[in-house]
Amino acid sequence: MLTARMRFTPQQKAELWERWRSGQCIADIARALERRNKSGVYRVLALSGGISPAARRRAPLALRLEEREEISRGVAAGQSLRGIAQRLGRMPSTVSRELRRNGGCSAYRASEADTNAWARARRPKRCRLANHTELRWQVAQKLALEWSPEQISGWLKRQYPGDGGMHLSHETIYRSLFVQTRGVLKKELMAHLRTGRQLRQAQGGSTWRGVGQLKDAVSIRERPAEVDDRAVPGHWEGDLLAGANNTHMVTLVERHSRFAMLIKVANKDTATVVGALSKHVRQLPQQLRRSLTWDRGKEMAEHKNFTIATDVQVYFCDPRSPWQRGSNENTNGLLRQYFPRGTDLSRFSQAHLNRIALRLNQRPRKTLGFETPADRLRAVLH
Repeated sequence: MLTARMRFTPQQKAELWERWRSGQCIADIARALERRNKSGVYRVLALSGGISPAARRRAPLALRLEEREEISRGVAAGQSLRGIAQRLGRMPSTVSRELRRNGGCSAYRASEADTNAWARARRPKRCRLANHTELRWQVAQKLALEWSPEQISGWLKRQYPGDGGMHLSHETIYRSLFVQTRGVLKKELMAHLRTGRQLRQAQGGSTWRGVGQLKDAVSIRERPAEVDDRAVPGHWEGDLLAGANNTHMVTLVERHSRFAMLIKVANKDTATVVGALSKHVRQLPQQLRRSLTWDRGKEMAEHKNFTIATDVQVYFCDPRSPWQRGSNENTNGLLRQYFPRGTDLSRFSQAHLNRIALRLNQRPRKTLGFETPADRLRAVLH
């Protein structure tokens, strides 16, 4: 267990962060660094919330070690401060301050003074959010509404176009959340992020679902060109989102505005799904009922009945091609913030699903120039 308690050398820390940035997990990093316990690696990462700290470097105008040695030799030889400064090409006040900070002429030592200067440079710097009360309040309010840092950043630019002081990058928001030593945003706000992670790390994955055999399915390749360019509203993407205990709900996303609708279903058999979907779509204005793109799940086996009931043509994606319904897949990912995997979806009423859909539709989207789906759809309808 001795290795697990050993401190990391600067070289090991550099390798640790390099492996973390490349996407390796904590256990793999611990093994690569020959640590029996991964908690040591986690502690290093947690200090900055998984965000690799910037490499430390000297300021261009700071005194260098060799200059401090010149000062030390000059003082020992009884030279004047002006003479030492002139030889270094520095101001006399610079030499005077250096000596005053480090015990005066009698106690000055170059190596000790250099070490102290390097340590003083570690003092925490106040970030933008710490210095700007109104901006901090706005960011905290939007985080509490489950807006992502990128959505907040884009919204601020639209809301305050002429006020650069109210603009903020999403990276600054992430750092203020994950690097708790800044003490700017409350740690509780991290729970409102979609991933809920305590460390910042890019992760990805894919899932595979069995392909249903659908009779007379119309391929996505036969879909009109107007659907692809998203210029015309009324074309939807849909899916069946699964929860625990064999519970499900239907998710729909309008391609032009990214407007989302959620539909409660009792089970996933095709009659139930198509019936609930048909009832919901029939309530839409005629201009928003043009087409529906679905994956190849068996819940849409009765797609012909849906088309007869709604006059909406259904197009089916190629097998194992979820990217062909990209807007819907993205929305399903957003919904996992409200309905994590393993959630029993039967507990939620249609009214609750409507409230969650409203939350999503009132969140600005980067792909819409940080407009909200609700505003974009409202503009189309009027």
